[in-house]
Amino acid sequence: MNHFDVIILGGGAAGLLCAITAGNRGRSVMVLESSNKIGKKILMSGGGRCNFTNTNTDPSRFISANPSFCISALSRYTPGDFIALVEEHGIAYHEKTLGQLFCDESSKQILEMLVAECNVAGVTIHTHCETTSVSHNDRYQIACSKGEFSAESLVIATGGLSIPKMGASDFGYRIARQFGLKVLETRAGLVPFTFTGEIHELLQRLSGVSVRASVSVADISFTEDLLFTHRGLSGPAILQVSSYWKPGESIAINLLPDGNAEEMLMKAKKTQGKSLLRTLLSESLPRALVIELQALLWPEHAEIPVREIADQTLRELASLLQNWTLKPAATEGYRTAEVTLGGVDTKEISSKTMECMQHPGLYCIGEVVDVTGHLGGFNFQWAWASGYATGQVA
Repeated sequence: MNHFDVIILGGGAAGLLCAITAGNRGRSVMVLESSNKIGKKILMSGGGRCNFTNTNTDPSRFISANPSFCISALSRYTPGDFIALVEEHGIAYHEKTLGQLFCDESSKQILEMLVAECNVAGVTIHTHCETTSVSHNDRYQIACSKGEFSAESLVIATGGLSIPKMGASDFGYRIARQFGLKVLETRAGLVPFTFTGEIHELLQRLSGVSVRASVSVADISFTEDLLFTHRGLSGPAILQVSSYWKPGESIAINLLPDGNAEEMLMKAKKTQGKSLLRTLLSESLPRALVIELQALLWPEHAEIPVREIADQTLRELASLLQNWTLKPAATEGYRTAEVTLGGVDTKEISSKTMECMQHPGLYCIGEVVDVTGHLGGFNFQWAWASGYATGQVA
């Protein structure tokens, strides 16, 4: 049986950063990845340019049953730390909106950087490695398709359930449960909504249309782009809200988030009285959307100049435009979800090291833990930070 100081199950962002950090401490490290290549989510992220961190990283950008759990790791490995590594490797990057950082060229550069760092740190990486059993006697023992291995430290960095076609599975949760760890209920996060009935047909007709909007569920709201699709609604604003949405809840959409619709319509009644409502609204919204809203919300006033529409009617329409309430039938699920909410209960593990309190030498990092970031590079930053926290001690 081959022995290592540290064995890491999973060759994604968290696992690789952990391997590099531990290897640089002189630890012998092996990464076991079940799929055909490491870093698949890195490669596909950010439209192939990898949204590798966010300069606005803050604990408030993360969802967890224990909101303060992420504070320690995030404070000790910051976006600046990862940016320094990126710059050291000469990778050009740029900032998009809201602090999101992307490679100028390709997400392959981030993976190549991590592989190069693994090589310097002496990390052994095996892909196509199906783990068949994990046990613990005096060491952690792994039986897999590449043979049998043992280690003082075992790191679960297997990710969540999102995007199963890339190899995602519940393996990490099964190992956690095997060792008696509590796993909180999981569900798809950062995922589009689907609809049924007439609203589905309306949204389908608008497929491809995008609009800046504020989307709310309960007391949570995000103002970003919203995209109509042939299945329902997507785009950053929808993905963000989806992580807070529960089945059966409605979402509220403000199609004019940067102004007061009532004031706008009342002013237009005085200054552009001959205009039709659709003409006025097409100055602020995509015309295709306005036409659909007209058929839905004010069909009887479609051909009436705004000056002839009662003030009360205009107020009601303004309210609908800034509080368009829809009830999703469901989300698209793990198939297209960017992350998995829930996971290994943070009460089971140390916030400083990610070590399981009841099992010395067993660590959980990255998406398998009940810490989920907002859209925009926050989940990568959690992967880097939690991987670093464990790599320093494992």
